[in-house]
Amino acid sequence: MKQLCVFFFFLTLSLQAQFQVNGIVKESTTNKPLPFATITTTDGINSISDVDGKFSIVTPIPFTAFDISYIGFTKARITLEKNKNYYVVMLSQKTDDLNEVVVPDENPALAIIRKAIENKDNNNPQKKLYSFEFKSYKKLIVSANPDSIDGRIDSVFVQKSSGDQFSKIDSSEYKFKDIVRQQHLFQTEKVSQYQFANSTLKETILGTKMAGFKQPVYEIIAFNLQSFSIYDSRYELFETKYNSPIANDALKDYNYKLLDSLIIDGRNTYMIYFKNKKKRRASGLEGVLYIDQNNFAVAKAVMRIKGVLDISGIHNFKYIPSEKLWFPTDKTFKIVKGKNDDDIKILGGTIQFDGDVENDFKERKKTASDFTYLLSQTNNFEIQYNIPIQIKKSAVTIEIKDDAVNKPEAFWDTYRKDSLDSRSQKTYLALDSLSIKKRIESRLRFGRKIINGYLPIGKFDLDLRKLFSYNNYEGFRLGIGGTTNERFSKNFRVEGYTAYGTKDNDFKYNLGIAARVGKFTNSWIGVSYTDDLREIASTVFAIDKKPFKIYDPRPINISTFYNYVTWKTFIETKVIPKTESLWELSRTAVEPQFNYIFNLNGKLYPNYVMTTAMVSLRWNPFSDYMQTPTGRIEVEKRFPKFTFQYTQSLPKIWQNDFEFSKIDFKTEYEKKYLNGQKTSLLFEAGYSFGAIPLTHLYNTSPNNITKETIIQRITFSGKNSFETMFFNEFFSSQYAYFQFKHGFSRVTLFKKIKPSLVIVSRVAWGNLQNPEQHIGLDYKTLNKGYFESGIELNQIYKGLGLGGFYRYGPNQLSKFQDNIAVKISFVLNIGL
Repeated sequence: MKQLCVFFFFLTLSLQAQFQVNGIVKESTTNKPLPFATITTTDGINSISDVDGKFSIVTPIPFTAFDISYIGFTKARITLEKNKNYYVVMLSQKTDDLNEVVVPDENPALAIIRKAIENKDNNNPQKKLYSFEFKSYKKLIVSANPDSIDGRIDSVFVQKSSGDQFSKIDSSEYKFKDIVRQQHLFQTEKVSQYQFANSTLKETILGTKMAGFKQPVYEIIAFNLQSFSIYDSRYELFETKYNSPIANDALKDYNYKLLDSLIIDGRNTYMIYFKNKKKRRASGLEGVLYIDQNNFAVAKAVMRIKGVLDISGIHNFKYIPSEKLWFPTDKTFKIVKGKNDDDIKILGGTIQFDGDVENDFKERKKTASDFTYLLSQTNNFEIQYNIPIQIKKSAVTIEIKDDAVNKPEAFWDTYRKDSLDSRSQKTYLALDSLSIKKRIESRLRFGRKIINGYLPIGKFDLDLRKLFSYNNYEGFRLGIGGTTNERFSKNFRVEGYTAYGTKDNDFKYNLGIAARVGKFTNSWIGVSYTDDLREIASTVFAIDKKPFKIYDPRPINISTFYNYVTWKTFIETKVIPKTESLWELSRTAVEPQFNYIFNLNGKLYPNYVMTTAMVSLRWNPFSDYMQTPTGRIEVEKRFPKFTFQYTQSLPKIWQNDFEFSKIDFKTEYEKKYLNGQKTSLLFEAGYSFGAIPLTHLYNTSPNNITKETIIQRITFSGKNSFETMFFNEFFSSQYAYFQFKHGFSRVTLFKKIKPSLVIVSRVAWGNLQNPEQHIGLDYKTLNKGYFESGIELNQIYKGLGLGGFYRYGPNQLSKFQDNIAVKISFVLNIGL
């Protein structure tokens, strides 16, 4: 997703503490790291080692010693030494085993986890409480510890035949250390109010500020770094969902081990280590759950994924005696660079990795990304339970108040847990100045427009889709078009285009105006006039917004179009929760640009007028939305999604010639897997009845040309089209279409050859009523069904791919080679 690229941009730009001690915990006999050992300072501050046995103790004041304990091992006390901040701690196994939990013939950790799963509903605040409300303060930084950076100024040499020759002075590490000593690389804060009632959870952002931006990047605010609830069956970490270690079916995915017992908030807890059973390290979560020994609730949770990025999330809870409930009090989220076999290129820069440390490991010079980390800390306060709550505008999961970006400093001083240190204060000053100097907000705005297919020029956005295209009827289609943007007006827009075909020697054009009549619902009312061409029998859902492509190759071989001259008035709105809808009233004069006459009860129509009312609606019932001062954003895209469209002719209005109705439906489903694979399903159906010309029936998106050999038929593949079906081969007045795609993870054949294999199957059925009404074209019907399957090897080299498809079933052709279609694919990844 493009918003994720923005997030990684901050991360790849490369905690300050007053007192910090680092180290690693190992088993003395095997020298293997001990994950999640308990660490307690003499001042009573608790910490744990990570999955690699490493630990970092950060405190505001110095301490003199710390204890390390691990179940089955003898506890060790380490006394701090002067000028030493890294300790290797070796623990020895006990001769007698600890028996905190005695369950015959079973791993004691499994018994505890079963109890935790069994009691989830009793311990989940969103199940046990009928309402709650609290405020939270969140601070996110991208930074680096200056003490970890050498900061040398190096001389760079290049190899020559005569020997190494001096090239230049490299002071980048010195400059980087100097920067992070004074400030963070990025910083943002927000204050939110959370409300829960009637199974609905809503976040209202009361204040937000982002270093370097007068208007925050709302997509970053919406990032779901970690799940709100530890009891979700699918736990989310950095916008990736994993099966939770306390999901109902968790025991099939995870191994568990009892590590220790610990007192939290005056109550005894078990420390349960969990790890995904799969051998791949990045295939699932691992971490520690602190389970209350009395009610088996989660009192603390540490979640971690270690792969290309090392990601960890910590949840802390406070016990509420009156409710007999652990309620979340704070969260911590952190990202540092992990390990990878290849360097990653992103946003014009490169993140370097050490690769396989076990085979021919060669240490390289450290770069800024080696020291950079992202840290997010959230604190909850003013918590109230079981009180009357009415959630306003509950259709949106996140709402940002209009004045949230303009809060005075007194507002922030009220809600910050600690006042900003000098580094944080300088971060705002430095990045705000840098943003103005480098025009970062303008460049970000420019990037957003380009990704959506527009080039901003002052108060006008040039539509890049209108510049150039080609088809068999128009030849080269050259044009210009676009729309006014928010700099022109936030409540009024003018849009249009004009184009010229070099083969048909004709101009096409459109002009429309619209006014916004509802801010929260983003409702617009407008009128437009269009004189243009459209492919015959193509299914167009008016509410769909076409993704930007530099060029759409499918229309290249299309020859059958109709000209339409349309006056229409419309309303587009999001007033219905989790929907977008378009309501149109139009009059269209149609003139087929091919040999066709519509015969209705003996009256011949070479051209005709259609006056219609139409509603097109897209419904995403499972998605989450964020309402910002500039509009509504779909922040959590979930499936399935549904699109409905109904078109009804209006008899005896504005010279309408025919009476008919059309009902169109589409549903989409996607499932992404942790290993990079993806399954997608698409179902479409249409039903029309009444007097409808062929131009407005259904053709189920054919994409094959009538040529003698396979080589002559090689063209670019479409996204959801039948690659072996010839243009104008089938027409239907009712149809149903199903597509299945499964994409496998990319496979590295060579360093630059990394194809992704996709298997595809498509099936369609159709029927045509009154075929005698359509004069001029030879065609068939789909009443016996149509079947096609194939494979795609996408992104073989620099976005280019190749696919092969085969036609079978009742409509299979007599010549074997005529059932085969070979297609070229091209995937262009645009980074911001």
